[in-house]
Amino acid sequence: MANFSTTHFLLYDSASPTDTSNGVIVYNFTDTVYDANSDGDIDGTDYFLGPTIPYTGTTVTINGSDYAVFVDGSFNIIPYDIAYDDLGSFTDSSTWTFNSVPENADVANCFLTGTRITTPSGETAVEDLRIGDVVTTADGRAVEVKWMARQTYRQFRNMALPEKHAPVCISAGALGHGLPHTDLYLTADHGMILDDMVVNAGAMVNGDTIRFVPLSDMPAEFTYYHVETEHHDEILANGAASETFIDYVGRKGFDNYLEYLDLYGADRIIPEMNRLRVSAKRLLPPQLAQRLGAALAQNAA
Repeated sequence: MANFSTTHFLLYDSASPTDTSNGVIVYNFTDTVYDANSDGDIDGTDYFLGPTIPYTGTTVTINGSDYAVFVDGSFNIIPYDIAYDDLGSFTDSSTWTFNSVPENADVANCFLTGTRITTPSGETAVEDLRIGDVVTTADGRAVEVKWMARQTYRQFRNMALPEKHAPVCISAGALGHGLPHTDLYLTADHGMILDDMVVNAGAMVNGDTIRFVPLSDMPAEFTYYHVETEHHDEILANGAASETFIDYVGRKGFDNYLEYLDLYGADRIIPEMNRLRVSAKRLLPPQLAQRLGAALAQNAA
């Protein structure tokens, strides 16, 4: 449960969560922001104090941090914990920036910003790839990018993200043969190709060379990307073999899903490559687990 304890809140009277023209008041009031559906995501089910004070679909950036705005009748409320930020010093709303964030969907299998994808002309940062660009598969083929799925997560100071969104870091050389060539950050459900199997990153975690990165070590905003090609292909991420997008997680949760519909009209099914998928640590073949240093963690899976 990603509930968040608060000590104070800012309040302003307006029919719109972005209108602060009537002034902002600080209240010393201890209560809780509730993640009502226990998914850790910002959405319309979440509320402050009680269900009658729901999340508005608007966030506000104050002093470099993002806060969810809640509504109680004509009153807009920004709860916070003074241990993190004292917003009492920032009641001048001219310094605020409002953002429309109706929800923060749960999406898996993606590369974090900065991942280097191999193309015929060299490596390209995943965030710089565009539809129509060409990437290189592990067997040397050139395949076209059909879509670049994108999901941004924001760590609100008054609504915590769950650790399930934390990336896995595969340290340079952790997979053997010097791969990946630099630290690779990706979601736990993203598959790497090892021993002719698709092995989810989370199944390889050994707490050392392959580890979860605590969300407290992540920036306030971070973005995952996924590369879709015509087929479920094997491409190179920081030099290591990795899967392209497979639609078993669905595209609707990504920020730019409407872009996909505009391009192609409807979702399409991509058959999964003919390889065994290892989705949990307990399913790792013993020899591979030993090689990855994950054998000692088997009992924790």
